[in-house]
Amino acid sequence: MATALGERDGSPHEYSLIFHAFQTPRPSHHSSFLALRGFKSESNPQVSMPRIACILNPKARDGVSAKQWPDFETALIAAGFEVDLFKTEEPGHAVEIATKLLSDDHNMIVAVGGDGTFHEVASALRGTGRTMGILPMGSGNDFARAVGIPLFDIEGAVETLAHGIDHTVGGVRCEGLPSPHHDNFPTPKPHPCNGQPNKQGNHVRWSFLEVDSGVTSSVNRMKIEGKFKWIRGHLKYKALGIRAILGWKSQKAWMKINGADANIVDMQGLFVISQCETFGGGFRVAPGIHPKRDSATLLIALGLSKLQMLFVMGPLEKGTHVGMWDKITMEDCQTFEIGALDSNGNVSADATHNPTLFVTVDGESCLTTPCSFEFHANQLIVRGADKIPNE
Repeated sequence: MATALGERDGSPHEYSLIFHAFQTPRPSHHSSFLALRGFKSESNPQVSMPRIACILNPKARDGVSAKQWPDFETALIAAGFEVDLFKTEEPGHAVEIATKLLSDDHNMIVAVGGDGTFHEVASALRGTGRTMGILPMGSGNDFARAVGIPLFDIEGAVETLAHGIDHTVGGVRCEGLPSPHHDNFPTPKPHPCNGQPNKQGNHVRWSFLEVDSGVTSSVNRMKIEGKFKWIRGHLKYKALGIRAILGWKSQKAWMKINGADANIVDMQGLFVISQCETFGGGFRVAPGIHPKRDSATLLIALGLSKLQMLFVMGPLEKGTHVGMWDKITMEDCQTFEIGALDSNGNVSADATHNPTLFVTVDGESCLTTPCSFEFHANQLIVRGADKIPNE
């Protein structure tokens, strides 16, 4: 069932204890500009400014975000904001910072980075009724694109933050085994804001952009490893995609869609549970959708040859891939499950894939099979453009 906005998978008392257990983090930088646009408060007739907390991932877009921050800060001050800056130091840190900031009095908490930073801040703000802002500085920026925030346009992004409107979007609750430690990928940490798993040993994540697995999960892991680091933006995802396809080794899996019986599939390709039209820096994977719908969208492109996977990259970019070879489908999705077969080739609720089949949640390669996914409406409030694409 859908969770109402302002509620989480836990009692209000439980989360009150979590929030008050932290001290509000000290900003690494504070700035204001007293002569610019002010806002009047009923309780204080003197001019005041909206105070925002900006959570910056200095490693976003391979470090470009840290270099661009001074320009964004100048534009924010000129727009009348009082800015407190907080910098992340490692994966998961933005969740911790945003959670602590919930007990503070900022008018808005802003993710400054790419889709990964957005995902972490959104996870902390989900169900709280607090408004989230986005300043896109990452390689993908697909959620920012979905809510109409201009990309590579500092003044435009700040203008949207200052004068845009708040949109309420849904989320997909994702539960599965945590991905194992591998090379420079530590086992992901559970976050209290995501709620408790239904099964002991599982982790929970929430998706607001997309969930994917198959060849795309290999793309994400190579990106984090620093493959093709000298390439940025959309071209990087193309290069990573080609390399992932050529090295992909398929496995069998079972899937359940919207409560139907399990279907055994060949994981030669990908599946995506999306709430936005694009991911991977602009690939129109789920053409025509937007994040304010009352359902997620499931795209399945499985049983493809490697040649077909390479050939479909162009149509994926343009959004013309659905229906190709009668192997690519797109449908509304409320629930989805995926798992491995047992040693006898039968559907198993407990078996996991070997080698590991990674599942990526909003760019975080954090889960493995078996996994379950469930759409919930009205989970997050995000500042965006007056009119968002496809609405």
